[in-house]
Amino acid sequence: MANNSSHITDYKVLTRVLLVLMFLTFLTISVTSYNLAAFTVTIALLIAGVKSFLVLSYFMHLKYESLLLRILVSIVFVLFALIVLITFIDYSYR
Repeated sequence: MANNSSHITDYKVLTRVLLVLMFLTFLTISVTSYNLAAFTVTIALLIAGVKSFLVLSYFMHLKYESLLLRILVSIVFVLFALIVLITFIDYSYR
């Protein structure tokens, strides 16, 4: 944590985030049961990105860290998105 300070997140907030994560998990399962062609994987990856953002923000307390650390994690997300995009482009031209 920044400046060795601690932050305590309320259990109600963590419970809500957990319920949202469970809902998004069931949403991912339901989306993959439909045949949406190439959009099935895209939607599943978008939902996974939202879920990872929630876990990083609330359960790993990234929301309360310094700006530099948040920027570095954001750069990792952007690089991951670029790699996935390049993979989809490669797959579509085969």
